[in-house]
Amino acid sequence: MSLLILVVDDEPDIELLFRQQFRRDLRAGRFVMEFAQSALSALERIADAAGVALILILSDVNMPGMSGLELLPKARSIRPDVPVIMITAYGDVETKRRAMESGAEALLTKPIDFVALREEIDMRVGRTT
Repeated sequence: MSLLILVVDDEPDIELLFRQQFRRDLRAGRFVMEFAQSALSALERIADAAGVALILILSDVNMPGMSGLELLPKARSIRPDVPVIMITAYGDVETKRRAMESGAEALLTKPIDFVALREEIDMRVGRTT
């Protein structure tokens, strides 16, 4: 069974950045990363994640249509077992409070600290293997 990390961000260059940062892991098959460019497509993927172990959702806060903060409780209701980490360019206190109250595991600010994110992912991959 493959381990899935879902990244939700409306910026197309985010996929390239994540694939570059985690290329060794992806090549080695440690986990799979899928990308959704909207909260609605993310919800569809979360609901359809049968046959894979969805281990982490990373979501941008500010997206057109449904925001990451609106996505968060919906994602948690579909898959309460899957941690969600929110990502934002604006790490203000109010955004962090809202994210944590809605069930986020953490709030990372852009530019993303990929060392910290890798530690988080390694911990989750280690729990499932």
